[in-house]
Amino acid sequence: MTTPQWGPPSPNPYPPQGMPSPYQGGYPQQAPMGYPAPGGYPQQGPAHFGLAMKRRNVVAVWLGLPLITLGIYGLVWYYKIHKEMLQFDSRRNISPTGSLLTVMFGGFLLGIPALVSFYNTGNRIADAQRAAGLHPTCSGGIGLLLCFFLGLGPLYYQGELNKVIDHYGNPQPGTQLPLAV
Repeated sequence: MTTPQWGPPSPNPYPPQGMPSPYQGGYPQQAPMGYPAPGGYPQQGPAHFGLAMKRRNVVAVWLGLPLITLGIYGLVWYYKIHKEMLQFDSRRNISPTGSLLTVMFGGFLLGIPALVSFYNTGNRIADAQRAAGLHPTCSGGIGLLLCFFLGLGPLYYQGELNKVIDHYGNPQPGTQLPLAV
């Protein structure tokens, strides 16, 4: 009795008679980084790429949209910037959902987890600035202090994120971009 095959049949892993196998000779030869490859040219390090973030109006992020939506946009914005920073540099360990939930429910523990998350957001933005090849100017401490002063934290953080986007010439969101570091 044979078992049924699900899905399309798999291609034959063995080439026809007389054709060279891609597996003959073992793994392809690779030289250590910086040394000439078998062809004589030096090997380059692996290039890192990320997706462009959306450029947002800082006043709309800070005041306009949160007032219109009764504060809901602030949470949406917080989630979106974390998701965009993750897509911009996937080498960083960023959890958009975890960051949002920490801000939403961190008040149960005297707000300390929410404050830590907001502080870490500034550090993540500084990491994104480094990845773009910029000198990091964003500070989690300044963002946290501005959060207490008229809620200026989102204004500051979005302005710092816009520096990264402007560095690349304001590309369309989702465009693939090379990363510096």
